Amino acid sequence: MTIPVLPPPKNDKKLLDQYRDAIQVRQYSARTGETYIQWTREYILYHNKRHPKEMAETEINQFITHLVTERKVSASTQNQAISAILFLYRHVLHIELDETRLAEFRPQRAKNLPTVLSKEEARRIIDLMQGTNKLIAQVLYGSGLRIMECLRLRVKDIDFANHQIVVRDGKGGGDRVTPLPNTLFQPLELQLQYVKVLHEKDLANGYGSVYLPYAFEQKSPNAHREWIWQYVFPAANLTEDPQTKIIRRHHLDESTIQKAVKEAAKLAKITKKVSPHTFRHSFATTPTRPPPNSILKPSATRGVFIRIWGRWRSQRGYDIRTVQELLGHKDVKTTMIYTHVLQRGGLAVKSPLDP
Repeated sequence: MTIPVLPPPKNDKKLLDQYRDAIQVRQYSARTGETYIQWTREYILYHNKRHPKEMAETEINQFITHLVTERKVSASTQNQAISAILFLYRHVLHIELDETRLAEFRPQRAKNLPTVLSKEEARRIIDLMQGTNKLIAQVLYGSGLRIMECLRLRVKDIDFANHQIVVRDGKGGGDRVTPLPNTLFQPLELQLQYVKVLHEKDLANGYGSVYLPYAFEQKSPNAHREWIWQYVFPAANLTEDPQTKIIRRHHLDESTIQKAVKEAAKLAKITKKVSPHTFRHSFATTPTRPPPNSILKPSATRGVFIRIWGRWRSQRGYDIRTVQELLGHKDVKTTMIYTHVLQRGGLAVKSPLDP
């Protein structure tokens, strides 16, 4: 017996509201969701507000061509726009497209080598920073966190006893642990003391609530006011949650640390393009001494121990799988890019001009 395929139920919500619901059901990050919605909005506006049901591959190709030829977007941005529009047709409109007609508009992303800082350069930048911004930069460099992973840290994620930071729901939705440098114990303890005083003040004023992930607030109704759930790097002001209308204290905005890092790099006269993410790249490539009595356990997976990697691994005392886990990369190929950075110019071939 063949079971008939029923059409999706009628939805009276506006198209972009349906899009937002579909994003949340599939548990995409809020940032990805808003980015996808923005691309869908631009796609519709570009075609003079025609409904996407009236359009297909031809109109998508026209829009992408406009982005590339007129707006000069990068390959990654081009791919992002295509993904956003395909999500619209697949999961919101439930329309099957001939994606072979869109394949030529999906460029191969360029393999750009990351910018990295030497130890001396990183320290020069950090030494020129102050207060919370300096501490955030130290965490990024000392523990290899992404900027939003750092800003979303909760009090409970700082594990002094085990010398580690627990990164919850990182990029791709996974959890991981990364080392907590001994030099950050005291500044982080002072930061948490400040957060505790600020939280107690908020509670006394009738506030003290913080955003909780997923449905945890329903499972534990009082958790949003508990000390352990507060952000390690809270915002200076209380704000209204746009969805719940509850007045809460969010974490610091990433633009604050971005501006501080850029200004410090300028003052340090670093002739490289430096951002908070540069500290993460530098964490992955700065040689460190291996732990005492450490035993190296080489991995045979995918033949990763090429000559240059073996040399770098011996400097650090860690194999590539360890670094992959610390950085939270899903694919070891992403981690392998740092081996190319360490080859230095000309594939490590000595120039005849050098003595």
